[in-house]
Amino acid sequence: MTDAERTPTQIDRIADAWVDTLAELHPSLATYIGRSEFNDRYGDYSPAGHDALAAAARATLAELEAATPEDFIDEVTQQDLVGELRLDLDLYDAKWHLRDVNVIASPAQDLRAVYDIMPKDTAEDWAVVATRLGALPGAIAGYVETLRAGIAEGIVPARRQVIEVATQIARYTADTGFFAEFVSNAAPAEGQLPASVARELEDNANAARVAYDGLAAFLTSELAPAASEEDAVGREYYALQSRRFLGAEIDLDETYDWGVQELARMVAEQESIANEIKEGATVEEAVAFLEEDTSRKLYGTDALQKWMQETSDKAVAELGRTHFDIPEPIRRLECMIAPTKEGGIYYTGPTDDFSRPGRMWWSVPEGVESFDTWRELTTVYHEGVPGHHLQIAQAVYNRAELNSWRRLLAGSSGHAEGWALYAERLMEQLGYLDDPADRLGMLDGQRMRAARVVLDIGVHLKKPRLDGEGTWDHAYALDFMRRNVNMPDEFVNFEVNRYLGWPGQAPSYKVGQRIWEQLRDDVQEREGDAFSIKAFHKRALDMGGVGLDTLRWAFTR
Repeated sequence: MTDAERTPTQIDRIADAWVDTLAELHPSLATYIGRSEFNDRYGDYSPAGHDALAAAARATLAELEAATPEDFIDEVTQQDLVGELRLDLDLYDAKWHLRDVNVIASPAQDLRAVYDIMPKDTAEDWAVVATRLGALPGAIAGYVETLRAGIAEGIVPARRQVIEVATQIARYTADTGFFAEFVSNAAPAEGQLPASVARELEDNANAARVAYDGLAAFLTSELAPAASEEDAVGREYYALQSRRFLGAEIDLDETYDWGVQELARMVAEQESIANEIKEGATVEEAVAFLEEDTSRKLYGTDALQKWMQETSDKAVAELGRTHFDIPEPIRRLECMIAPTKEGGIYYTGPTDDFSRPGRMWWSVPEGVESFDTWRELTTVYHEGVPGHHLQIAQAVYNRAELNSWRRLLAGSSGHAEGWALYAERLMEQLGYLDDPADRLGMLDGQRMRAARVVLDIGVHLKKPRLDGEGTWDHAYALDFMRRNVNMPDEFVNFEVNRYLGWPGQAPSYKVGQRIWEQLRDDVQEREGDAFSIKAFHKRALDMGGVGLDTLRWAFTR
């Protein structure tokens, strides 16, 4: 930890109190940031729970708007938290929670995912896990109550998301699924579980399986028949979700057109590098050539995990000597294979005291057993250092300037994911992607992110298809994605379903990168010869997580 901590101002106290409120009303979020006092329970997922959270947000917003900033740090906190609270209330008023079902980040996944990050070192930790498992049926019952309220009001998710989530749940509750394996592997770091804890753990895990099966039955028998045939959420909902994920308002139509142009630029850059890999080769031919190179392959998740960790450790060590000031607690980053098999790679931040380090997770779909290092090298930099881990863990570490909300909860997907894509390009500039194959892998990811801007806005706003044959839909989105990424079809299917169910999130990567790069260029133009890229990075990272509109505003102050 840093030696000095900021003396709290009135605005700091309001922000810290909001963290306390969120921790109590949303215990899974408390677990994520390392607060353990609520680890034995869930929040209220019923309509009453959403009402209580909205009432608390209104009260905090009124208090915050009445406060007077004492310094620039206060000004940033007030600007950003006011914006976030207003957006939370806009989403509540739009009744988004009544239709909150998707394949990656809805209560259907979150209720289970909290067990991935709970402490499990001691018998006492496992007793807390068992108690929370006992509370899971009640949480699911509240979630079902909320979705039933949505059915009654005609505010429902897309049927595709409902059916896919029911399929996910079947994997959770199978005899070889998450809950069965979770209990069978339950053990403290030393010794065995007491018989009473083991029994409670097994009984409550079985009850959790039954509750999840009940949720799946509700999804298929009640919600699916009432759900929408449309994948598109429409412009009004989409604009709210875009603000949520960017922390910024953008012109959606201009961004769509820019996405089309950016995709074309990525394709041209890939074609140039393909020729470096194999003279005269197309991108597809270069990819096929690399996929035949066994020296660039890993077989099995054990080999994948080991390679991820070694690559990450090397980046931390080298960049910590040269281009970034990386405090000791941040130098620890754990690379993990996720216990689920949904697809996706993600990062979870450290706890407030760094007792749980930042972690990079890889959820490997069923049947995927080989991995291409040239394709995934940039992913390690994206999720680790100088990407998510450096950005998020630095904010957690910065007690000298930031209150707990700014350190632990503030920010947006566009801020974080935009920085991570910005970091990928930075690693290319620093020489870590000099191998043309590795650069092709980086561009493969950048091309995918550009394609997602076009696909996501195209589907949800029902834009005309690029081929002029009608408007965007699931079938065209799937074909478009297959033509623009080099990934196993299991990944492609999951990715497209993710975009359709989580509107506005996928574009936040590339749009966030665009805003980060625009900001850097604006600052460089303004400062001229005095501009230092290292100083720019430090100033930006020391600010912690903020919405991108707040970030731009702060650099103009």
